[in-house]
Amino acid sequence: MTVNQHAYDESQIQVLEGLEAVRKRPGMYIGSTGVRGLHHLVWEVVDNSIDEALAGFCTLIQVIVHKDNSVTVIDNGRGIPVGENAKLKKSTLEVVLTVLHAGGKFGGEGYKVSGGLHGVGVSVVNALSEQLIVEVMRDGHIHKQEYSRGAPQYDIQVIGDTDETGTKITFKPDSDIFTETTEFEYDILQSRIRELSFLNKGIEIQLKDERHDMSNTFKADGGIISYVEYLNRTKQAIHEPPIYIEGEKDKIQAEIALQYNDSYTENIYSFANNINTHEGGTHESGFKSALTRILNDYARKSNSIKDSDSNLSGDDVREGLTAIISVKIPDPQFEGQTKTKLGNSEVRGIVESLFADKLEEFLNENPAIAKRIIEKGIQAARAREAARKARELTRRKSALEVSSLPGKLADCSSRDASISEVYIVEGDSAGGSAKNGRDRHFQAILPLRGKILNVEKSRLDKILSNAEIRAIITAIGTGIGDDFDIAKARYHKVIIMTDADVDGAHIRTLLLTFFYRYMRRIIEAGYVYIAQPPLFKLERNKTVRYAYNEKQRDAVLQEFGEGVKVNIQRYKGLGEMNPGQLWETTMDPESRTMLQVSIQDAIEADAIFDALMGDNVEPRREFIQEHAKFVKNLDV
Repeated sequence: MTVNQHAYDESQIQVLEGLEAVRKRPGMYIGSTGVRGLHHLVWEVVDNSIDEALAGFCTLIQVIVHKDNSVTVIDNGRGIPVGENAKLKKSTLEVVLTVLHAGGKFGGEGYKVSGGLHGVGVSVVNALSEQLIVEVMRDGHIHKQEYSRGAPQYDIQVIGDTDETGTKITFKPDSDIFTETTEFEYDILQSRIRELSFLNKGIEIQLKDERHDMSNTFKADGGIISYVEYLNRTKQAIHEPPIYIEGEKDKIQAEIALQYNDSYTENIYSFANNINTHEGGTHESGFKSALTRILNDYARKSNSIKDSDSNLSGDDVREGLTAIISVKIPDPQFEGQTKTKLGNSEVRGIVESLFADKLEEFLNENPAIAKRIIEKGIQAARAREAARKARELTRRKSALEVSSLPGKLADCSSRDASISEVYIVEGDSAGGSAKNGRDRHFQAILPLRGKILNVEKSRLDKILSNAEIRAIITAIGTGIGDDFDIAKARYHKVIIMTDADVDGAHIRTLLLTFFYRYMRRIIEAGYVYIAQPPLFKLERNKTVRYAYNEKQRDAVLQEFGEGVKVNIQRYKGLGEMNPGQLWETTMDPESRTMLQVSIQDAIEADAIFDALMGDNVEPRREFIQEHAKFVKNLDV
């Protein structure tokens, strides 16, 4: 008889009490322990202050990043209650900071609308901080309590008197939890705080960074109208001002602002209780359905579309559209803890009917604007039909050819996408070195001739007629637009490898713009990388070292010693390297350095691509002037 060495009985069951569960599995509560999770701590505290503002009790929120990377959030709301909780026989403040799912957002009258409805907010921040200090101003006194990794260090104390009300929370993230980094990024904080100010009209939010002596104040009296204008600041609007619609039904408030511009891409951002619903949801579906129906109805009534013509599609009517959809719901249902998709079925009908009625009224009262919007949709429909024919032609050509892959592609022998990678290389010279230097088993090479089309200034039909872009689409295998399917990706690493000069940077930006606009999912999946070839080759006697920047070059020179003759070669292009050097420095998985492309903030990424690659010169000049101070060496 065999004895089971791996017994599974009641002794194996572990019960985690209080905040232990949070420290044991932090990813379940804040998504990750990387950069995103770190900044999520700030949002949990700020959301509490925003909830006070939504309830009408807070007008000012301050966020301060201190030199030791601790953060203070101060608001002038009512202050967290400090009296004894009848059930737990301890102060309510301590309950809020130490008990999961505790707060004024679970069926009580504390808040009509709230973003942090999972109720894990500030208690999770407390659990994941090596130190948290809270000061509450209410009832004429200043109350204070301090915590270490979620545990109170003493009972709540009264440390002074005051006529003011509000809450001040200072916390320092625990480096035992956030092993990747505990350093907050100003740009990430600024982007979200700007967003919150737009979504909550009239609330002032101050951001201060004591590490770099930086500060900004955000206050948007125009609310989401100002948000749309901000998003369209680098584009040419085809009507002024943005269309604004608001309404309320069954305690659900809906606000929509939209404006068309002369670009060919749509930018629709939806929010529920200030939470960015990246994956959309019922509020976004209702908006899109109403927009398509009302614009088609108007187009037919005005004879812009004849009886024999097909309706405009959703894509047609959304070309060049920038829109913000913001709903405030007493009981939102988000799909998953990450809160990226709104699931309330009743919201779709409410948003659809409110928006449809008021949009129809606006179009009837503003026929000139209506005409411009409809004309843009009709042009988009014509381009869509031309793009469809171009796609069909590409498919027919592929079917007739012996191989459907582009002739210039030197493919790898592996058919396992998870280990395969394709280098998109600038020029035939570098392409030749890369082909000879690669590992043919898993590395494919696709050389480009010249610069690809700037997709920011082109419609899809023109994009599909560009040979270089068609080669990229065919090689990657996912298709684009409606045909896109990430499961068909032939490579899980798409590596952009260009020269370290102005032309190389431009080609890299053109490629990134294309991927962002037409294959964004491969960026979101983490498939896109930028190769980092060395800038310098340093040779002393027969010892060769490579340096990827000036700092590394200087370190190698110091290592070689003073007074020693060192031959330094600065690589201007990949073609200057022989196949062995290119493999050793840039393509060998054991030794290469690559940057993985990610989209931390799609809204900010959209603005940058539009500023750099769009038609307007002024936003590009402003961007260059703003960031020129960070450039030490300019290769012209």
